[in-house]
Amino acid sequence: MLKTVVIVGASKGIGAELMESFASIDGFRVFGFARNMQLQREKWSLNPFVHCLDIDLTSENLQLQILDVLKNEKVDFLINNAGLLVNKPFMELTPSDILESYKVNVLSVFTTIQAILPLMNNQGHIVNISSMGGFQGTMKFAGLAAYSSSKAALVNLTEMLAEEYKHTQLKFNCLCLGAVQTEMLQAAFPGYEAPVQPAEMAEYISDFTRNAWRWMNGKVIPVSLSTP
Repeated sequence: MLKTVVIVGASKGIGAELMESFASIDGFRVFGFARNMQLQREKWSLNPFVHCLDIDLTSENLQLQILDVLKNEKVDFLINNAGLLVNKPFMELTPSDILESYKVNVLSVFTTIQAILPLMNNQGHIVNISSMGGFQGTMKFAGLAAYSSSKAALVNLTEMLAEEYKHTQLKFNCLCLGAVQTEMLQAAFPGYEAPVQPAEMAEYISDFTRNAWRWMNGKVIPVSLSTP
């Protein structure tokens, strides 16, 4: 029987590599969501098991967009990988900067989970992708107040969902990633070369998503060789 994974934030970087990872596994149907999935659509146009959808995570009708796509699906795995980074000194952050960060990094996760939770199989696993910047007690970096604080909210949300649904077989876990060689990392730390490539991290996340639900729930796990 086919298993279904939904990857949010799948247009490039780790998200695109996650699609590659799951598509290479027999028995998976893959749905990738992002604001612009044109390149991914072209890449996967001949694969009937990979679906690439343009979905605006800041839209007021986000839940309707998701349900319109997934209305006939049973979902086994959901990976909330989307992220928006604003790199500005604290006093230069505008209300729009802060709101956009939280819309993508936190509020869209609330809405996505609310839409997909009723569609999940009994032993579904939801994995939220946070950052070492949102992991308590780690080194923090100037200019990333909006991003890191929003990713910290995602950590807490994961723990809250695990508690609220502990009477079910659904599992919720959070991975806090360190430095991975992505466009977002370059925006935060120009010129820095990370020790981990997106494809390597995607393989780890893919394996974790498919298997870790058997042994853990409500866990927040740092996954980092360097920060940055």
